[in-house]
Amino acid sequence: MTAQLPRLGAWLLCCLIGCTRNDTVANSHPNDSSRTPARSDLPIEGELPTLEGATTWLNSRPLTPASLRGKVVLIQFWTYTCINWRRTMPSVRDWAEKYAAAGLVVVGVHTPEFEFEKDIGNVRTAARETEISFPIAVDSQRAIWNAFGNEYWPASYFVDARGRIRHHQFGEGEDERSETIIRELLTDAGATDVARPRASVAVRGPELPADWADLRSPETYLGVGGPEDPSSPFDEPGRRPYPEPEPLALNQWALTGVWRTGREAVVLERAGGRIVYRFHARDLHLVMGPSQPSSAVRFRVRIDGQLPGKAHGVDVDEQGNGAVREPRMYQLVRQSKPIIDRDFQIEFFDAPVEVYSFTFG
Repeated sequence: MTAQLPRLGAWLLCCLIGCTRNDTVANSHPNDSSRTPARSDLPIEGELPTLEGATTWLNSRPLTPASLRGKVVLIQFWTYTCINWRRTMPSVRDWAEKYAAAGLVVVGVHTPEFEFEKDIGNVRTAARETEISFPIAVDSQRAIWNAFGNEYWPASYFVDARGRIRHHQFGEGEDERSETIIRELLTDAGATDVARPRASVAVRGPELPADWADLRSPETYLGVGGPEDPSSPFDEPGRRPYPEPEPLALNQWALTGVWRTGREAVVLERAGGRIVYRFHARDLHLVMGPSQPSSAVRFRVRIDGQLPGKAHGVDVDEQGNGAVREPRMYQLVRQSKPIIDRDFQIEFFDAPVEVYSFTFG
């Protein structure tokens, strides 16, 4: 089976085409206060919706619009396997720490994309590993997502001290603009000692900004999907053996071995199966997880048929060896220039394993 998937995730499309406005979202909030005068020149997009639909909270007691009144609030929707969200975290962590004393509260709303992201244990692990100490509303039923009319990961909503949404940012990027807005809203709220922006913040591993100039491969989902995913190459779920593929064109991918296709993922049922993808990007990531809890699925990565060496990602060594131990995003390739079309291959020495999507940077 060989497939070419042109689809970009909604949040990635947003970044690539410069989408920063969504009038349906901006005007969908109840109790619109657009007639209320404001000191800032920023538009008033509506009132902060309820946060009551959270299934639980991490790092905080439950928060409400009333309890947040008087604070400047940054609401960020995220899901822990999203690479675009990961690349926003250095700045968001910095703002949460730096501006807390001036009255900023950052609230992360974790709304899952994949079923395994509903597991609270997985969310706790992701929050710990990404060093999130600010409040997290776990939105596994998408109640808060729907209250905002949100459609993107990541999506940031900037709320003034009177509980009014004054700006939003869909997708990654625009950090300087976002920080300027935070500082403006804090000043409007009466803060007199607002910290200065840092010249730079620490960035590590997958959080490094994408190399947009050399990024020519889109997010690629491997599952059957559904009506909302017409680009899936699979007609319906099923189990079958896949033979060696023909040479691939850019952004084509293929399975070899015995795989079962499901709604969200492809599942390797016999050890020795492989996935190949012809890509063009500095970084390659793969969202995957073991089918059996507490198991480890060993794998090896090759690039153009060779061991990755210095081009290995943080989740493999120079020999291309790694193991899938929990469902998450794995960084498998980080190569240096020149960036050209290359053949990626991952071979699994154990089974079963579930593989969900490729992302790039």
